Amino acid sequence: MADGGALVSAASASARIRSFSFHGDAAAALRDIRISFLPGTLTAVLGGSGSGKSTLGKLLAGWLRPGHSGVMRGSLALGAERLDFDGGSGDPRINPAVWSARVGYVPQDAAAIISTVRSNVAEELAFGLENRGVPRPEMIRQVARVAEQTGLSGLTERDPAELSGGELRRLAVACAVIAGPEVLVLDEPMASLDAAGASGLRNLVAGLLDAGTAVVVLSQRADVLARSAGRWIILDGGTAVADGSPADLQEGAALRDAGVVQEGGAAGMPGTLPAPPALPAVLELRGIGFGYGAGTPRGGAGPGPAGDPARAAVLRDLDLTLRAGEIVAITGPNGAGKSTLLRHANGLLRPQTGDVVVAGTNIAGVPAGRIAARVGVLFQQPRDQLFERTVLREVSFGLRRLAGAGAGDRAQEALAAVGLAGAAQAHPAELPSSQQRLLALATVLARRPAVIALDEPTVGLDRPGLERLQHAVTGAAARGAGVVMVTHDLAYARANAHRVLALDGGNLREL
Repeated sequence: MADGGALVSAASASARIRSFSFHGDAAAALRDIRISFLPGTLTAVLGGSGSGKSTLGKLLAGWLRPGHSGVMRGSLALGAERLDFDGGSGDPRINPAVWSARVGYVPQDAAAIISTVRSNVAEELAFGLENRGVPRPEMIRQVARVAEQTGLSGLTERDPAELSGGELRRLAVACAVIAGPEVLVLDEPMASLDAAGASGLRNLVAGLLDAGTAVVVLSQRADVLARSAGRWIILDGGTAVADGSPADLQEGAALRDAGVVQEGGAAGMPGTLPAPPALPAVLELRGIGFGYGAGTPRGGAGPGPAGDPARAAVLRDLDLTLRAGEIVAITGPNGAGKSTLLRHANGLLRPQTGDVVVAGTNIAGVPAGRIAARVGVLFQQPRDQLFERTVLREVSFGLRRLAGAGAGDRAQEALAAVGLAGAAQAHPAELPSSQQRLLALATVLARRPAVIALDEPTVGLDRPGLERLQHAVTGAAARGAGVVMVTHDLAYARANAHRVLALDGGNLREL
């Protein structure tokens, strides 16, 4: 934990944070928080966007180190060993390698925990064990055990870069638990998981609790996992505003005021959308067939070397028609090919069979850069499309070429639509991940494309964020855009889409 410090076997952890501020920030990111986690207990830390949950989780996990990452006044403890900080040069130093052996952590961005230097899932799982010198026979046994627990047994030979968002989250959780940490901190652990993955995670947590692990869940949703916790701590504005059992807090004002999404609440807003007008199609997928390692697509490079035959056919003779003003939601299990389908809409992937038609034009042979003017995509990971140094510059990038003198108005309008008008001069990297997602959405909205494709747009959004997403999407549809969204949030899809389709076995069916 601390350099040269003695380790103890107790698994409880605690933090007493009088204040924590990042270097260069005048305001404290966290203040007046006292929290402890006992062995075999599940604690849910709930709060809206920007409440300080992720900052707290990273402090507990040693990803943010007092002195190195910011100034802290208070204490952190694992078991009987406590480190006291007063914000001065004499503060103790956390050894992240030693700390991580005792505290497992899965960040909201699951990909951040993946080493990226291993060629398959099994090697990724073994990476931490190799660093600890675990004998090979034991390493093989541990990898098989954790793969089974996390639903990865059939994916151990896959390249982590080829995993879906939900599969990647399962891998991140598996990497965090394989070494048997005393404390496990999970930031938005249910994000991008299908029903089977969510059930598997709950079972995994139950097993860890029985084994004496202290589990901490950080979430903007009071979901099934959070409701099974023995204790809730509600953060708002960087401080704990309520602390108690779920029964005591779930109907209280603190949860509502913090913007936490209640199960069956803002994720599934009441009301049915009126039927869209019978307008022309803006996107048609006609008989699409595609598989990774299944051959060379027409008009472009192949998808990669031949791989698992079971994965060869991801999309099979798939048809989809999206009309102007229509909102269509697509759901399905992790790894079914939902993101793959979206990437066909804007030419990032090319079909091996069939045709993609955008606004009446077959896009075969059309460069992806030209297609982007008609098809806007919100990727599952916002970081994949954010690169500018201010929020306003991000939304304005390339817009003058499309909108001329009206570019500035469009940019401001898009920022207002997602609630970021007041953050125009902020750096995108400094925004909470939920606001980064909304910013990426704004970059799509500002261009007013004929087709808007959204990949898991609800992930990590609190109640106000979901409301902004709903208003922005329905507003774009009202202007004539066709919207297709991929989501595992079935309640949100049913309340906010004209049609809900399921992708499974390579094809679509109505729900």
